[in-house]
Amino acid sequence: MNVLLISTYELGHQPLSLASPAAWLRRAGASVTCVDVSVTPLTEAMVANAGLIGISVPMHTATRLALTLLPRLRATAPEAFIVCYGLYAPLNANMLRAAGADCCLGGEVEAVLTAIWQRLAAGERPPAIDTIALHRLDLIPPDRSDLPPLNRYATLITATEMRYAGYTEATRGCKHLCRHCPVVPVYNGRFRVVPRSTVLADIRAQVAAGARHITFGDPDFLNGPSHVLPIVRAMHAEFPDVTYDVTIKIEHILRYAHLLPELRATGCIMVVSAVEALDDAILARLAKRHTRADVVRAVELLRAHDIALNATFVAFTPWTTRQLYRELLLGIAEFGLIESVAPVQYGLRLLIPAGSRLLELPDVQELIAPFDPVALAYPWQHPDPAMDELQRQVMALAQASEQCGASRSSFYQRLLDLCDQIIGPGERPIVLPEPTPIPRLSEPWYCCAEPSGNQLITTFL
Repeated sequence: MNVLLISTYELGHQPLSLASPAAWLRRAGASVTCVDVSVTPLTEAMVANAGLIGISVPMHTATRLALTLLPRLRATAPEAFIVCYGLYAPLNANMLRAAGADCCLGGEVEAVLTAIWQRLAAGERPPAIDTIALHRLDLIPPDRSDLPPLNRYATLITATEMRYAGYTEATRGCKHLCRHCPVVPVYNGRFRVVPRSTVLADIRAQVAAGARHITFGDPDFLNGPSHVLPIVRAMHAEFPDVTYDVTIKIEHILRYAHLLPELRATGCIMVVSAVEALDDAILARLAKRHTRADVVRAVELLRAHDIALNATFVAFTPWTTRQLYRELLLGIAEFGLIESVAPVQYGLRLLIPAGSRLLELPDVQELIAPFDPVALAYPWQHPDPAMDELQRQVMALAQASEQCGASRSSFYQRLLDLCDQIIGPGERPIVLPEPTPIPRLSEPWYCCAEPSGNQLITTFL
């Protein structure tokens, strides 16, 4: 019986969420086809020949795309057993099942997916039970053999070159409970390690396929320092010219500052960190466990160790006033971060999905409208309509700037002009720092905010 695994969007990375379950299923004897529809057309024949279809929904945008795809899959393969899996699957199980899925899986899904295939292969119909699996798995090396080549995915861009970028994970889940994070409702403060040998085998395979840079996609790379440091040491020993980037909380940059020299020495050239805001009250509402002063210190530490910061923000929240947005822009310039912030980050709007810990806040309950099954979120409007208009205009400006290849510094200047037009003249930086290019990936990174219009454009054939 054939298995079809589908990815709709994974931030421009070759989808590990297909490669890992594919390895488990093939080891069990399944014939597996992997299709990343952001790169490869999905044909009717692929769907019609499958008895088990798995759709990866690791984030909000991928889930909205999956909802568009599911009715077509069900119409083309009415007898197939369709599983949605990933962080957003259990949180949106009702909508996904209504669109055509049989069941939804979250957490450590490989063993459950394999068990479903085994029952189908034995001629049995598996129970349509939604599951969050958090048991520890002895994960095996992913099988990327039929995924598109790395040159179809995001690349690392530096001042002097472009590098093909691979993607792997050394851990899953997260110890922290940030209110807006989609990891929290599934893992609830727990994390799981991927065996070091498995991570290194995956890196080895991607380097052989042309990768000269590796993105570690762990929600926080320093959830388990004693686990991840031996991995990057071994990677650097075997591939001294391969660089890497990681995601680390501001809190952990400060707590583990003593590890930054070793990260840099083993090839870490960039840290992604979800700064989210520069206002302490907003940061407290999001339960980020850092302050504006902490951000300043983290920026200084990374700069001192020659590690670039890729700062991400949720720039528009219900609590972001005109003055606070201005202060965000001024702070980014003051801290020398204009080159560290992708244009889209200035326009991202707080997402309140099903299961979000933001729903614990009484004032959030007061401002949200009923759940929107199309947007997969609780809609909200800013108490100042000008802020909602500004957000729409900032996103349009960001998308236009990305499309025409405008520099981040020129975008920043145009953003200041836009703010003057919509929310009135305000303070500007006295001096803007000279733009200095920093390493960055060609696909902007974000997951805890509403998707852009460009992200929701995809084609299924």
